[in-house]
Amino acid sequence: MIATNIYGLSEIIGPGVSQEDFEERGTGSHVWEDHFFPEIIDPVSKEPLPEGEFGVLCFTTLTKEATPLLRYWTNDITYLYYDKSSQRTHIKMGAIRGRADDMLIIRGINLFPSQIESVINELPEFSPHYQLLVSRQQTMDSVDVHVELNEKIYAALTDKISDENEPEIFQALRYKLSQKIKDSIGLSMNVIIRNYNTVPRSEGGKLNRVVDSRKK
Repeated sequence: MIATNIYGLSEIIGPGVSQEDFEERGTGSHVWEDHFFPEIIDPVSKEPLPEGEFGVLCFTTLTKEATPLLRYWTNDITYLYYDKSSQRTHIKMGAIRGRADDMLIIRGINLFPSQIESVINELPEFSPHYQLLVSRQQTMDSVDVHVELNEKIYAALTDKISDENEPEIFQALRYKLSQKIKDSIGLSMNVIIRNYNTVPRSEGGKLNRVVDSRKK
């Protein structure tokens, strides 16, 4: 079975706001513009953004009765564009990058934890668990990425790890991950490899992926 994306919000209609075309999988979902008017809004200035730029997705309902909505703020970060290669004429929305309240601004660049997660998931040497520690020294923002090696690699190295001794592979993997983050996102980050099962997991059903000390 091949699955396609269907996007919706209960406040608007539920599933059915946009739909991914079976033959165009991976290129975005067509918004049904005869029923919903979509906009992309800058999360800071609240001004509309042009086609192709990332921002917060907003909808105005065109045919909904009794409870119409004007510029409903979905909090989802994506972009809109017209796919000239498509046989359909409705505008497309890209994949959801993250939530507006999850967005971090680091040295002028918008960062979503999901971007770091995507990079880590591309490297099988690491487990999927991570945490971002954001701090500021004078006027410079800094991000430490706390990660773990996958269980099998960590188990093979356990007898070689001590406070005075660190396997050479750690340095190579730190560089590999930090370079991939810089190439993918455009930010330099400090990678810290933690002992297995020490990066925080779900706490009360909620993942604490980011600790931002700049807010304190």
